[in-house]
Amino acid sequence: MAKDTTHIPPSSVASAARRGLEMREEQSPSNRGGTEVGIARAKQLANRQPVSEATAARMNSFFARHEVDKQGEGWGEGSKGEQAWLLWGGDAGRSWAKSIAGDRLKKMKEK
Repeated sequence: MAKDTTHIPPSSVASAARRGLEMREEQSPSNRGGTEVGIARAKQLANRQPVSEATAARMNSFFARHEVDKQGEGWGEGSKGEQAWLLWGGDAGRSWAKSIAGDRLKKMKEK
C-alpha cells in the first residue's frame, strides 16, 4: 500500500482551530462543544502538524455533515456547533479539506 501524502495546514486553518480551542475553554463545562476527536484535530491543526489525505477526507465529511449547524441557534455567539466547526479548522479548514479530497479523488480516477 502506498504511503498517504500529507499536507501542512495553512495558517488560516491553524488560526481557526486555535480560536475554537480558546472559545471552548471560555465556556462553562456544560456549554463546551466538540468531541475528543475534534479536540485532537484542533490541536493537530493549530500546531500545523501534517495531515494525511485520509484525514483531510474525514475533515471534508465532517464539514458536509455539519454545514447545517451554521443555521442553528447561537451561531456567532459561541454555540457548541460553532465551537466544533472551528475545532476542525472553520471555513478555511472546509475549503482546504475539500480541495485535498477533490485532488485525491482525481488521482484515484486517473489510476
